[in-house]
Amino acid sequence: MKIAIIHYWFVAQRGGEKVVEELCGLYPCTDIFTLVLDRGALSSPLDTWKITSSFINKLPLSKRWYKHYLPFMPLALEQFDLRGYDLVISSESGPAKGVLTSPDTLHICYCHTPMRYVWDMYHDYMSNSGRIKRFFMAPLLHYLRIWDRLSADRVDHFVANSVNVARRIAKHYRRDADVVYPPVAVDDFSVSEQQDDFYLMVGQLVGYKRADLAVKAFTRSGKRLVIIGEGEQGRLLHEIAGNNVEFLGRQPFEVLRNHYSRCQALIFPGEEDFGIVPLEAMASGRPVIAFGKGGALETVVDGKTGIFFHEQTEDALMEAVERFEGMNSHFHPAEIRAHACGFGPERFRAEMAKIIEIQLQAHTRAMGRWDVQA
Repeated sequence: MKIAIIHYWFVAQRGGEKVVEELCGLYPCTDIFTLVLDRGALSSPLDTWKITSSFINKLPLSKRWYKHYLPFMPLALEQFDLRGYDLVISSESGPAKGVLTSPDTLHICYCHTPMRYVWDMYHDYMSNSGRIKRFFMAPLLHYLRIWDRLSADRVDHFVANSVNVARRIAKHYRRDADVVYPPVAVDDFSVSEQQDDFYLMVGQLVGYKRADLAVKAFTRSGKRLVIIGEGEQGRLLHEIAGNNVEFLGRQPFEVLRNHYSRCQALIFPGEEDFGIVPLEAMASGRPVIAFGKGGALETVVDGKTGIFFHEQTEDALMEAVERFEGMNSHFHPAEIRAHACGFGPERFRAEMAKIIEIQLQAHTRAMGRWDVQA
């Protein structure tokens, strides 16, 4: 069986890239296609894999400013020649599912989320842009929204990375989806007996992650907050942060793992599609204080592995922190880690392999019926 994986872009090592790694482990002879490729950003084993990139990869500064080439991405995807492949698996968050396949090819889309900037976060992106940018963005995103909806019809079967995303697929594409949680490398993390006095936030410093909420709340309370990550809001956050908020920027994995295991709790103030960071913290035995919406509702157990707050306000977040400190003894690191281990790579591989097998059998039967009618 000839298999291709289409991933939106390889410019960092995040959850989407881990999904591709696991899929390649299931199907070692897979060919990989992507819009933009930065081999320096890949970790083993993908750094040695043959990966075909689109023409966008040859455009100026594409590895850094790839999102500026968004208008060309539908065209770039459609240039990939996928004739002869029996199975195509698209990994969708940016555009990926819009490839053209033959009538005999089964196309399964593993959807991390429908493109945020054209659907549920469209008005957020527009309101945070200047007047000139909005003037050009409105017609462009309108075109992309139409293309994205039409390209969903090129997919034979959707798999969502959470119930939260499955609801979005149903809303935006009018399609049902199986749910398979993404793989979390839980064995890379461990419980520590040492606990320090700081709270931790991990992730890109971009608007929807709501690092600003955490910075303002902790600056006001005086409690110690450590932030690992970098992004476009970095300068603004430094300006509003008190001396009790420490910015470490991007850090090696060993530093990240060490901070996970020693923090009081992870602060997770944004709404995520799924959210691997809370599970990495829980795999380290540490509880999570999370905004009670989105993917966190599927990974954090309130009162057992963490605490929810239900309004994205400073008061609600600090009230949750105070509530956590009042019941800190109720959280047991071994139980928290055991919960996180249920989201390991083995579960992902087993569930994806079963879905793909079922869909291949159904596709083969359907092709056989067409042959008989012909």
